[in-house]
Amino acid sequence: REGFMIVDVAPLLRGEVNRLEIDYMLSPTGLIDGVTFDSDARVRGALTDNAGYMRLVLRAELPYHGECARCLAPVDGVFSLDFERTVTTEGTIDEDKLDELADEYVVLNGNELDVDEPLREELLLGFPTRLLCSDDCEGLCPKCGRPKREGDCGCVLKEIDPRLAVLKNFFDKDQDEK
Repeated sequence: REGFMIVDVAPLLRGEVNRLEIDYMLSPTGLIDGVTFDSDARVRGALTDNAGYMRLVLRAELPYHGECARCLAPVDGVFSLDFERTVTTEGTIDEDKLDELADEYVVLNGNELDVDEPLREELLLGFPTRLLCSDDCEGLCPKCGRPKREGDCGCVLKEIDPRLAVLKNFFDKDQDEK
């Protein structure tokens, strides 16, 4: 079904082929809060077998909309993720060890390889935690809220602590007497 990928690796295991092409759409529903997605992530790649050494190599591209974390301007982009794992069979690696090596291996369940779960996890971990309209975005003026990228708003940002304001007058008076 659309947005769900389980690869049947039986042809690889039987030696009939040494490469299975993968091309499908992965639904990003509920993936990241505050970000909307125009479409599903396009996932392309292959599962290859080289003398019993199986390797999964995928690239996911996910178009998104959000807002700049500093100035709230709309931010559009395409998040790209390269995903590579060695495929191992169940029981080959101890369960505890497998948790530590999750970023290196995916586990084959019989003749089936679940591509979605590890890929979703990687998308979630890899997606930027804060979107920016540009790396040098200065954000908003703390006084009037105008985006600083639109130029100087004229707000005076340096305020004198009211407890020390009396000293300013003291020094001004001292200058007048000279």
